Amino acid sequence: MNHTLSRYCVGLSMVLLCLLSGIQGVFALESLSKKQMQDLLVEIDERQRSVGDYKALAYIEQKQKGKSDLVYESVIYRRDKEGKLLIMFLKPKSEAGKGYLRLEDNLFLYDPSVGKWERRTDRENIGGTGSQRRDFDSSQYAKNYDPTYVKEDKLGKFEVHQIELNAKKGAEVAYPKLQVWIDGKTNSVLKVQEFALSGKLMRTSYYPKWSKVKNEEKGSEVYFPKEIRIFDEVEKGTSTTIVMQKVELEELPDNIFTKAWLESKSR
Repeated sequence: MNHTLSRYCVGLSMVLLCLLSGIQGVFALESLSKKQMQDLLVEIDERQRSVGDYKALAYIEQKQKGKSDLVYESVIYRRDKEGKLLIMFLKPKSEAGKGYLRLEDNLFLYDPSVGKWERRTDRENIGGTGSQRRDFDSSQYAKNYDPTYVKEDKLGKFEVHQIELNAKKGAEVAYPKLQVWIDGKTNSVLKVQEFALSGKLMRTSYYPKWSKVKNEEKGSEVYFPKEIRIFDEVEKGTSTTIVMQKVELEELPDNIFTKAWLESKSR
């Protein structure tokens, strides 16, 4: 009888130990102060910023309820120190030559089928997909947002900090409020929810894979999301997946970041 009770107690102890371990896992993180959050946002932004130039091949898959899936191939050019960005579509043939050019805070769209440039906003859906300009750019959380700590949370197997970001006065952003989940171990962004001024949830994005490439000029790595999964919260059933490949940090010709260069690629 005592032997049976002893085995029962050992078993119960093991169950309690597992439960306690699980509880400790959930609450292992400590909340962050205002300064710690600001420092964290600076670190996230800095890790994605290249000292030199940046080039990547991006595949964009669009899924929409009741429609055939669409796959786009594009090339991304960045010059972070000057705030320049060019997104040029390569495939399918119907989209080849179409591109978006950002110069400082201005975003322009070029459509070779009509040979015209049009100014766009940061909420412009790139190529008619669910992706937007900032999905291909380095982040600027620290510059544009003030953080408020929400809670320590669990996202799948990850222990995360959930932080609310509200746009600073005068900041030009697509959405004035964000909810961001940041891995407490690696400081990588894992999930972002974007809200309109009305408070309506517009998009939810997941970042399941991050990668990095050595930046010799910077003396450290440049981080980039290897994959982004974007879910449209307004048009349910619509999602976009971005896969970044062949990231290079070699110097690019100055004329790439001009309207004339993109126009020349469409002739």
